[in-house]
Amino acid sequence: MSKIAIVDYGIGNLRSIKRGLERAGAEVIITNEASRIAESDGIVLPGVGAFSEAMKNIEPLTPTIVKEVEAGKPLLGICLGMQILFNESMEEGHHRGLGIFNGRVLCLPKGLKVPHIGWNALRILKPQSPFVKGIQDGAYVYFAHSYFAEAKAKEDVVATTTYGLEFPAIVSRGRIFATQFHPEKSGETGLRILRNFVEILAF
Repeated sequence: MSKIAIVDYGIGNLRSIKRGLERAGAEVIITNEASRIAESDGIVLPGVGAFSEAMKNIEPLTPTIVKEVEAGKPLLGICLGMQILFNESMEEGHHRGLGIFNGRVLCLPKGLKVPHIGWNALRILKPQSPFVKGIQDGAYVYFAHSYFAEAKAKEDVVATTTYGLEFPAIVSRGRIFATQFHPEKSGETGLRILRNFVEILAF
């Protein structure tokens, strides 16, 4: 059974994603210890909250996370955990991210109800991605966010959604995957996505 380390950097409720991954067939630990992250088969960066706080809190673990990802270990970023994978964020100033994906995080356009909370449809651009195996184009997933990622490398975008504008809902590069939505709160579609991630760990 694959072991997944959910990185605890003080942002958000980690129990629901832990339960979701366990339902998907993984052994799951919640940790803020670099050694346990290094020993895992896969890494999950969850998160709800402020970009700057997330980057400050995760800084002690950043070298380990980057080293493991560069060595080919699968990683899944969720919501804020997706956003911090980008170069920078304009949330309440200008803040540097981890720079794994090329692009920046911007506020949803004025005139929209923010935060965006609710179910939106996926437009799947790369159905060949193992991360969306078994997911139908137009499937609904659950979002809760005020900012979105603007990806400069279009080849990184696996799926989009539309709320005022079209933006990435899923990005991936190699064995790195990220969702703007919460798969652990997205019913059977979300569970299938988590199962896909667990299956990826085995290869």
